[in-house]
Amino acid sequence: MTRRGTPHLLSQGGESGTAAPFYPRLGDLAQDTAKGEIGVVVALPGDGRRTYGLVPPGGGDEWSAPYDGTTLRPVPAQVTHITPQKRDVMYDQRAEQGGLPITVHYEDGGTSESLLLLDPAQLELYAYQVGRILELRDSARGGKL
Repeated sequence: MTRRGTPHLLSQGGESGTAAPFYPRLGDLAQDTAKGEIGVVVALPGDGRRTYGLVPPGGGDEWSAPYDGTTLRPVPAQVTHITPQKRDVMYDQRAEQGGLPITVHYEDGGTSESLLLLDPAQLELYAYQVGRILELRDSARGGKL
């Protein structure tokens, strides 16, 4: 039995990192690490073109990025807001942290679930701040509950 190489090992030519390669499509936003700018992909390699074409999101001069996309990275959607979930909170006595289940909302309409971790000082601060929000609400309602 011959020993086969394991291409996932760096010592045998594997690449570091676990992310899948990024191959942008037309209209995608991409961070060009070589140029240090974000651009909209306006042209793809192929049909006689050997590079990606990008322009600034607001318009401007087009630039090129290598055909293999090695300098291009995806631009994640920006967070618009976070809302608490209707689930019970938790407290980890060993870590001295409270946890509030939250939903993260993105500008593209996507969401993800996460956990807001709070240390004791943050718990006290936010307990006060939430109480203050309730006072402001009551005041806006003319003191009515």
